[in-house]
Amino acid sequence: MATQLEARSGTSARVRVQKFGSFLSAMIMPNIGAFIAWGLITALFIPAGYFPNETIGALVGPMITFLLPLLIGYTGGKMVYDVRGGVVGATATMGVIVGTDIPMFIGAMIMGPLTAYLMKKIDSIWDGKIRPGFEMLVNNFSAGIFAGIMAIFGLLAVGPLVTLFSDAAGRGVDFLVSNGLLPFTSILIEPAKILFLNNAINYGVLTPLATQEATETGKSLLFLLEANPGPGLGLLLAYAIFGRGMAKASAPGAIIIQFLGGIHEIYFPYVLMKPLMVLAVIGGGMAGIFTLVLTGAGLRSPAAPGSIIAVYAATASDSFLGVTLSVLMAAAVSFLIGSIILKTSKSTDDDIAGAASKMEGLKGKKSSVAGNFRSTSATDGPIRNIVFACDAGMGSSAMGASVLRNKIKAAGFPDVKVTNLAIANLKDDYDVVVTHQDLAARAEPLTQSATHVSVDNFMNSPRYDEIVELVRASASAGSGVDPKNPTPAAVAAEADADGATTGANDVLAEESVVLNGRATTQEDAINEAGRLLVERGAVDSTYVAAMHERERSVPTYMGNFLAIPHGTNAAKDLIKRSAVSIVRYPEGIDWNGKQVKFVVGVAGVNNEHLSILSAIARVFSDKDQVAKLDEATSVDEVLALFGKVNA
Repeated sequence: MATQLEARSGTSARVRVQKFGSFLSAMIMPNIGAFIAWGLITALFIPAGYFPNETIGALVGPMITFLLPLLIGYTGGKMVYDVRGGVVGATATMGVIVGTDIPMFIGAMIMGPLTAYLMKKIDSIWDGKIRPGFEMLVNNFSAGIFAGIMAIFGLLAVGPLVTLFSDAAGRGVDFLVSNGLLPFTSILIEPAKILFLNNAINYGVLTPLATQEATETGKSLLFLLEANPGPGLGLLLAYAIFGRGMAKASAPGAIIIQFLGGIHEIYFPYVLMKPLMVLAVIGGGMAGIFTLVLTGAGLRSPAAPGSIIAVYAATASDSFLGVTLSVLMAAAVSFLIGSIILKTSKSTDDDIAGAASKMEGLKGKKSSVAGNFRSTSATDGPIRNIVFACDAGMGSSAMGASVLRNKIKAAGFPDVKVTNLAIANLKDDYDVVVTHQDLAARAEPLTQSATHVSVDNFMNSPRYDEIVELVRASASAGSGVDPKNPTPAAVAAEADADGATTGANDVLAEESVVLNGRATTQEDAINEAGRLLVERGAVDSTYVAAMHERERSVPTYMGNFLAIPHGTNAAKDLIKRSAVSIVRYPEGIDWNGKQVKFVVGVAGVNNEHLSILSAIARVFSDKDQVAKLDEATSVDEVLALFGKVNA
């Protein structure tokens, strides 16, 4: 553990910058459509546009001044404190908008998250202390008063400071341009992309400055400093022609993903494999920027992702030639430098798979494109430990583990241990870690040596079959898993799966099963399932609030019409004894866009509830059993279904 912590500390600064950049990106990216809409209206209807129209062109100013900053402020606030945070964040953003005469994107990035964070802290002061019936009054007035105060603070304090920063940054860019130094920014930008630090530069500085410039001149070359697909295209072309091994074979496919799809991350492993190749993308970036400066070309709005399609969609009407030359020159210079490096390097096969793994280490999480380079024939050794991790480690993860355990057992590998655990309790000693896709980013830093699999459906995810194949491949590649000589831990896991209903009668009682639930919304359904747990004396009444908190962070929809709301890991102290409640909704309930007919409330102590969850998992992984449950006319039929699972 000490070694692991030391390794992490060495990259902690980079990781913090990455997270900061990702946070900035998450405020901008959901609103790119609005940026594009503004850019198109600007290009078409301003006096210098393709179809000048004074009436429609009147949209341009209000959109850039009010709409875009408010969207950013709302998005940033919502990221911190859900809709309540978005509302107060957007309100506070009005302060910085009114206080300046420039597009206030940086101010919105500050005021949105900051106001939401402070609102969350203020709410925690009287959480649980408001008298019944006064909640709405207190919540609405506290939000209104505090948002108003923050709007005034933004107007008088933050707005002027951001204006000073923007003016200084703008003068810095003007200095670089006037002295012919702007191309040298590639020395910083291109390596930053490889290290996943580009978001902090792009969305923290370049996009706000570029948007401000675009409002004044109709375009900005700053939009293309980081998004230019030319350097990556040239590098990949060099590998496609002069590369070796898998690097040469994979480069043509990577070109399509990078140049047309706009996913620049695909070429990072090619640089990491031969670090000297960073000179190729730096040279290409410099050539592209120099061409933009020379031709005076630019984009109207951000090009996201960095696809040539997105670039052309955002190109100003007078800049198509300059932008095209910029991309071509960047690609040509990058190709030339890259080709020289490849021709003069040692003639050994290029380890692109190893470089992809190194890239993921730098990124701090699995890559969506690194799988293009990974061999799927086998793993480094036999897989023996698989863990399902969720926030509390007692509901969705337990059921997912049960489903996968049964699949792996049926495939002939009974000694592969499949367990479930809270993310907070993870250690880096598992072969495979399975999480809900919304929790993957929390689990991966804690288990960096494991293979990570993220799913969006714990009951019948197609990725379970992939894991089974991975287990089979790992067994044949190494010393293997011997089904005839299972380990004691595996025997215990198998016994737990086979004896799924042991103790179920103590956890699931007749009074905790409702065939016709009264709720019509997701929130009310959680309340109904939680109330049954409270009435059985299994949990404290405040546990229901923790069930809602868990649902807000990660949905508990499992697939096959099933949701299993349960409390957060922090709420385990509110559980008095293990219990499960089942509520059926014949007409179904909308659960974040999914139809749910069965809501299972879960509260578990010392894994006593795992047996009934295993039984529930088995029922809901079988569509015929789900149909029988849907048609049951009595509580006894429901209980019998779970009691006969193993018959």
